[in-house]
Amino acid sequence: MSRDPGIGSAPGRAEPRGTEQSPAEPSATAPLRLLLADDQALVRGALAALLGAEPDLEVVVELGSGEGVPEAVAAHGVDVALLDIEMPGVDGLQALERLRAQGLDCAVLMVTTFGRPGYLGRALALGAQGFVVKDTPAEALAEAVRAAARGERVVDPTLAVDSLAAGASPLTPREADVLREALTGASVRAIAARLHLSSGTVRNHLSAAIGKTATSTRGEAAVVARDRGWL
Repeated sequence: MSRDPGIGSAPGRAEPRGTEQSPAEPSATAPLRLLLADDQALVRGALAALLGAEPDLEVVVELGSGEGVPEAVAAHGVDVALLDIEMPGVDGLQALERLRAQGLDCAVLMVTTFGRPGYLGRALALGAQGFVVKDTPAEALAEAVRAAARGERVVDPTLAVDSLAAGASPLTPREADVLREALTGASVRAIAARLHLSSGTVRNHLSAAIGKTATSTRGEAAVVARDRGWL
């Protein structure tokens, strides 16, 4: 009696397998997400165009002042914030201070036309990764952004030398407060009212500041202190 070939026979050959897919290619690293804060629209636009031309950099937020920087950093997942020093309202240093106070750890690069040595120490003390001037060549600026994102320190070489030569600010915190008010052209009485000091105390601080800046008037002292980055 013949056997039913379908029962008890040797297993048949395996069914042909579908075409195997090659392992997925690893995705390219996502570009660094950048925030630009500068009150000059033309400068801000030029920086955005230069940095945006780099394949690994993406400008996701542009602001005209330091106001709203922490909120924008948190909302857009910013990797590196580029902040101008002098802006109306909230300036770059104040924006940096707010970022750190809120525990936001994105890298910060100060970018400015004002290469004032005193700003360097203040920016680094507040937690900035670097400080470059706006006439930095495009390729160098892009590399500074990448370095800041890696947690490296980036400082304009000329500014670093000037900062070492200038030394730390000789002004006391209260003298600096008084000179900031003097920059507005306020009278001694107005400065006293704003800072809750007596007029005599304000005059004493102004006199000390004038001596330390080797100037003749409170207005001159305020300008020198500002230009050296002491305010």
